[in-house]
Amino acid sequence: MDQNNEPPQIVFEEESVQRPSQSFQTPAPKIVELVIKYSGGTVKDEKQANYVLIGFVAVTIVIMTVLLFSGGSGSKPAVPSIAGDPTEEY
Repeated sequence: MDQNNEPPQIVFEEESVQRPSQSFQTPAPKIVELVIKYSGGTVKDEKQANYVLIGFVAVTIVIMTVLLFSGGSGSKPAVPSIAGDPTEEY
């Protein structure tokens, strides 16, 4: 220790480390590339393509739900009976 009761200071030698300038991004999925390619220039990047795909899935779910729950129009299906109508009198 020093005579002034101060602890000694530690000095570190720093090395200059250079990081690579390359970005290691994963390539875009094929369906995203197809949306960008066939959008006619409307979709410009991967983020927009993802939004388009999410919207497509949402619209598809809504349409399928409507078709599933509005399938019955209230009329009986036309199923022929083998023995004829049991309420029919001869």
